[in-house]
Amino acid sequence: MTSLCLATVAAARALDDDHPSLEAALRDVGFDVHRADWDDATVDWSAFDAVLLRSTWNYFDDLPRFLDWCAHVAATSTLLNPLEVVCWNTDKHYLGDLAARGIPTVESHFIEPGDAPDAFPDFGEFVVKPAVGAGSRDAQRYLRAQRADAIAHVQRLIADQRSALIQPYLREVDTHGETALLFFDGVYSHAIRKGALLRRDEGPTQQLFAPEQISAREPDPAELALAQQVIAALPFGPLTYARVDLLPSRDGPQLLELELTEPSLFLDTTPGSAQRLATVLAARLMSD
Repeated sequence: MTSLCLATVAAARALDDDHPSLEAALRDVGFDVHRADWDDATVDWSAFDAVLLRSTWNYFDDLPRFLDWCAHVAATSTLLNPLEVVCWNTDKHYLGDLAARGIPTVESHFIEPGDAPDAFPDFGEFVVKPAVGAGSRDAQRYLRAQRADAIAHVQRLIADQRSALIQPYLREVDTHGETALLFFDGVYSHAIRKGALLRRDEGPTQQLFAPEQISAREPDPAELALAQQVIAALPFGPLTYARVDLLPSRDGPQLLELELTEPSLFLDTTPGSAQRLATVLAARLMSD
């Protein structure tokens, strides 16, 4: 029987809403399913035929250590998604790569350690967040009048040797919400709507991730077309899973983030989605 470990972390075990339905679907197709914390030094990762990154949601606290762990797993088992994908996707500088490939992307300005903390445009409303981060941790929304506070936010990030990312705030999200489209093996599966996460004058979340308002959504043709364009632009070939997060704008949908490492997949919002992912994994790992 093929053994598959779902990698998580202790703080996320009770928060991963995908786990029950995914584990059940994986067992139904014949996997021997396990769950282990990525940062547990006692785990023998070579004991598993494959390790699927799921809720490793604290990885950004020590990215070098996480990537070293991913490299170890990739050398002793099968890591999904693969190591090269994880290395590329855990730093939001990838947005520049995708924009250079013609993907409509939310305008992104990076400030590196050693740069001037005020070296970003004079946006009327904007967001500051770390280039390595997840779950809206250390992300905050600002108005032009709060630029001094935003500069101090950037300064804190770069003083801690973290790159800062500044993006204009697209107000259309306040009414339309964010659309996340899920792909398994390069094929569209389902989509959800997220309510706007960042509110004015509300500091960064202190939780593992900011609470989200999630509901099923049917993407409009422009959103589906852009998401498929993003998937087609990847140099990695079809991936076990991918989540394309889009924001609405007056110019049409734009890519906010591309989640290829440990995204929530919102399996409970769409009947059959857990089974689709389990079928993809069975085809990848049980073909022998």
